[in-house]
Amino acid sequence: MNKKYIVRLSDEERRVCEQVIKDSKGKSEKLRRAQILLKADADGPGWKDEKISEAIGCRVRTVENVRMALVLEGFGAALERKKRATPPTAPILDGAGEAKLIAMRLGKPPAGYGRWSLRLLADQLVELEIVESISPETVRKTLKKTA
Repeated sequence: MNKKYIVRLSDEERRVCEQVIKDSKGKSEKLRRAQILLKADADGPGWKDEKISEAIGCRVRTVENVRMALVLEGFGAALERKKRATPPTAPILDGAGEAKLIAMRLGKPPAGYGRWSLRLLADQLVELEIVESISPETVRKTLKKTA
């Protein structure tokens, strides 16, 4: 079967891949991608995807994805991992919630308390219905980030 995405590396791209492998520094994913590109190069060894996946220890689909990234997005995108556009989970506190937390922290604590604790702040955020639930650790990280 003919491959849709054919890898043809320039001399400079080949040199970069060889340098990544030689240095063996950085992420192992980048090292694996460099090895895949070198093995899949039509002007070089031109190995089949199955043979590359066996030699490198990855799935055939990984090899296909690296080929596709090189052809569609360029050499840099094929060598480096694409950064995720959105975080895996949405932040609990948005800008307005953070502002209310900071204002609460700077104000006087409730009667019977000498100062604000993280647990007290978290409970107060839930009580005022700013958030549905929040842990004291999230409160700590938010206050540390804005401090």
